[in-house]
This record gives sequence, C-alpha cells and structure tokens, in this order.
Amino acid sequence: MFGCCVAGRPLQTNLQQIDQTHAAFELPQAESINHICVFLLGTIPFPDGYGATVHFFWPGKGFQLLGMLSNEKPSAIFRLRGTFTQQSTTAHAAFSSSSTASAASGSVTAVLGIAIEPLDQIMAQVQNLPSALAKAPPPPPDPTLLAEKIVKNLFNYVSGFVAGNSSGGRVTAESTVSMGLIARWYETFLGKVRAGGIDFLDRQE
Repeated sequence: MFGCCVAGRPLQTNLQQIDQTHAAFELPQAESINHICVFLLGTIPFPDGYGATVHFFWPGKGFQLLGMLSNEKPSAIFRLRGTFTQQSTTAHAAFSSSSTASAASGSVTAVLGIAIEPLDQIMAQVQNLPSALAKAPPPPPDPTLLAEKIVKNLFNYVSGFVAGNSSGGRVTAESTVSMGLIARWYETFLGKVRAGGIDFLDRQE
C-alpha cells in the first residue's frame, strides 16, 4: 500500500506490517538521510474517513511527527536532517521495536512509521506542525470593511465626472449619474481586481 524513497537511494517497498493500523520502513544509515518521500502505491486506497500519520523514530531520541497522507494527498516529501526536535511520545510505541543501532560502526537504522487513523484525529495532530502553521491561509477580510472600500472607490470615481453643483463638483444627494458612467467604473474596477487583486483599494484617498 505504501512506498518510500530516500533521496539518492533505490525505491523501498519493503514495508513491515506491525499490526492492522501500523507499519514501518527501516531506514539504514539514517545519519546520511536528508529528504524522504512517502507515497501511496495506488493499489489500495484508504477507507473513507481515514488517512495516515507519518512518524520518524530515531533510536534513543523518540518520535517525530512528520506529516500525513490521505487519498487526496497521496504523497509527501519530508526533510529529516535538522528537523528532529526530540518530541518523545508513547502513542506509536509499536515502531520502536523495529529500530536498531550499531555503536561499532556508528551507523543508525531509524524507522519511518505509518499509522492509519481517522482523518479528524490526523488533522488535530498535524495542525500544530511548524509547516502547517507556516502555510495557514490568512483570515478572510472583513466584508463590511471591504464593502466600504468598494463604495468609496465608486464615490471617488463618479465625483470626477460630476460638476456644476453647489458642492464644487462633488457628488451630492441631488447629483445625477448616468448608468453608462457606473458601467465604465464597473469595468475599470474589475480590470484592476483581475490584474492585481484588491490591494489598490488600500491606496485610494
């Protein structure tokens, strides 16, 4: 169901099944790993409402949650070097039995653990990852403030075409504005939005 590939190494499909919801890849010479890609093979999808969390286990240091996979996100690339924060947990202790270390050679075999879990539980775990926080979308703009800026833009546009009234050319309640003028403003406004978004509204006087 899963495959993984360490950058610069052959593709690994030697997944070790631990139990019904946990599996692991052994990563020999883990000290030399920079990036790893984990993916679904495409043969068996997750059941509806389920996905998988991906964990990195370094012997003697504990677990590190890397991210997630789902049917909508069937692959992910993780940077291992320099990201381990020694956040130990016993939630996926099943992976620790697969890890080994060789003190004589100085080479470490780490474990990439995969845990199948409900998507709501997965999202609760990954939303606190630094990568998730960095990519969080900005909050939507206040619709009231946005509407006020649009109306102000229309008012300023129309004011430039209205003259001959007691306010010195400014629009008043008695001013008459043609629908053709509104249509031209509308086309100009949409053109600016399509060209560069709505930032120009913040620059208007």
